[in-house]
Amino acid sequence: MNESFFHGGNAIAVAKALGVEVKSLLDLSASMNPFAPNVESIVRKNIDYINYYPNPTQATNEISRIMGISHEEILLTNGGSEAIALVASQLEGAYIKEPEFSLYKRHLYATDSCLPRWRSNPNNPLGHLANDEEEALVWDEAFFPLATGNWTRGDISRGSIVIGSLTKIFSCPGLRIGYIMSKDRFLLEKIARRQPQWAVNSLALAAIPELLSLTDLRAWSEGISILKEQLKEILLSYGLYPLDTDANWLLIPNATWIIKPLFERGILVRDCTNFGLDGVIRMAVPNESGLGRLDEAFSEIESSIGIEKFL
Repeated sequence: MNESFFHGGNAIAVAKALGVEVKSLLDLSASMNPFAPNVESIVRKNIDYINYYPNPTQATNEISRIMGISHEEILLTNGGSEAIALVASQLEGAYIKEPEFSLYKRHLYATDSCLPRWRSNPNNPLGHLANDEEEALVWDEAFFPLATGNWTRGDISRGSIVIGSLTKIFSCPGLRIGYIMSKDRFLLEKIARRQPQWAVNSLALAAIPELLSLTDLRAWSEGISILKEQLKEILLSYGLYPLDTDANWLLIPNATWIIKPLFERGILVRDCTNFGLDGVIRMAVPNESGLGRLDEAFSEIESSIGIEKFL
């Protein structure tokens, strides 16, 4: 069994290894919105756009409107990963306080505590929201809307660069929709010149207006909080003690032993070892159906191998 399967974002490879359809997996290794609208149907309605070169104007206008900023203060990107790479290319370096999302260090030229800070909000993987007084040069708000019910904390008004992604909100990691926001329009222009032409594909751009029209961040955030409590109750009933987070996932210490039994039942969770959190797993908040499947899986594991022997 390939250990890289446990690091998240590998559903297709895992399905192939297990000999099952990818849709049969319950992927809790990637923290997506359990209330996301049906993105597939929206993409199908706009399939004709694959015949044309992308034009980001309407999508840019729509996203800038919901963010409450000018369209000149946002740049759409090919997912959050491109946003990270593009912003990092403009910096001499940044301060990364571990644990943090690994892609930051991958793209930064240097990391040093003397440099301005780059951080995720809420922190990935710890799941804690930043205090109001905390400052950073770069904020990654990929999970902020689902954690708070608001699109952004508004740190570009403090002079920060803010990056984000619609991937988590609409549970569509394959569609690749990210963005960079800044009041420094000269900086955004410099970044845009480094970005490949037609970086965001036509299907993603065409889907954005309808996806945004179906968005109810407040209701989704509240619903995730309810599901998270239900997930916590299931875990506690099997002797697993999750840590509280503000995000749409839970961290479970001393639980890496459960990865393989869940894997064998088509349920994926995230091993946090490469975050420096030995023995910890991250489990995304699933929908109601996912909670039922997870409960059933734990019951099977308890019956077959005895959960108590691992605790």
